[in-house]
Amino acid sequence: MHDAPPSMTRLLHPDVAPQPGGAPLVTPIHQTSTYELPRTAEAARIAAAVAPGAYYTRYGSPNAREAEAMLADLDGAEAALLVGSGMAAVSAALLSVVSSGATGGEVLAQTSHYTATLTLLRTMLPGFGVDVRLVPQEALAAEVRPSTRVVYVETPSNPTMTLTDLAAVRAAAPDAVIIADNTFATPYNTRPVDFGVDLVVQSATKYLNGHSDVTAGVVTGSAALVARAWETARVLGPVCHPFEAWLLARGLKTFPLRMARHNASGLAVARFLAGHPAVRAVHHPGLPEHPQHDLAVRQMRGFGGMLAFTVADADAAVRVLRATRLCRNAVSLGGPETLITHPASLVFAHQSPQELAASGVDPAMLRLSVGLEEPEDIIADLAEALSTVD
Repeated sequence: MHDAPPSMTRLLHPDVAPQPGGAPLVTPIHQTSTYELPRTAEAARIAAAVAPGAYYTRYGSPNAREAEAMLADLDGAEAALLVGSGMAAVSAALLSVVSSGATGGEVLAQTSHYTATLTLLRTMLPGFGVDVRLVPQEALAAEVRPSTRVVYVETPSNPTMTLTDLAAVRAAAPDAVIIADNTFATPYNTRPVDFGVDLVVQSATKYLNGHSDVTAGVVTGSAALVARAWETARVLGPVCHPFEAWLLARGLKTFPLRMARHNASGLAVARFLAGHPAVRAVHHPGLPEHPQHDLAVRQMRGFGGMLAFTVADADAAVRVLRATRLCRNAVSLGGPETLITHPASLVFAHQSPQELAASGVDPAMLRLSVGLEEPEDIIADLAEALSTVD
């Protein structure tokens, strides 16, 4: 004779007695999609709030709130919004401040941006009736018009490591909303808010998390503008789930230590490449020969672990890529592993040859994300790979 099956009601509502003990030192993962609300008027206030932390996970979560507090503090901003990817952050920020039609003004942006950002600027926003004008990065401040309502910048830009003078853009566009992609620099090296930028977007997948195991993005800035970005994200739904938010908060605890290493190793590798006969050019703002080195010194605390270098031609670039062993052939960046990639064929695969040229992406260029290995080991791997094209 079998026992009666357990009550489904009891399975759904287990009676768990409180246990003695202290509070957790590390915030637990709140792996739930929704929260039981009080049976009072407070429930309606929670539902109507901006980014409630314990209402419905598409609106936010306690884990996201913890990471957002850390990220806002890093950026020197009033508020932060955590979303599911860097492009979700870019999209939420831009879509929350643009308007279509003759009265909407224009979005002014660089021709050199991350590939998906270029698609958003060149194709999607114009498809919504938004006026977008792309100009060379170095001419951005001079190209501001009275009709400019939003200025979107990326500094250093991907992958050419070209800088935008944030103070000059702010002075040229005092009434525009300025949005800066700070993924490469990170708040360790540059805090765009300090230069008058209104909204900062970053792929938290990269240096902020730092372990190649999270996809996330963040928007920081004034509370009012971040609330507008949150409303856009609430509708579009790019959720950063609790486990990813928990991993990000954990990664942020070692962020300053990691960035100091990335800065030192990046500069050491750049100096090695600059002296190698098989390398035509090295793009790293920490090198004195970088055309914007003076600006980098004014605007950056350190110069990061990202660089690009150009060899003889596209065939040579492919040979170097295939010959590396320590450096891994992978997109993304900012993790503990050194990553090498060929931007023209991998990172910017969705752009036309004309768009690649406008972005400064040379087919003979390789992009390097210098990781946390011993710099001597990274240099030895690159030296061996470059010997294939000497």
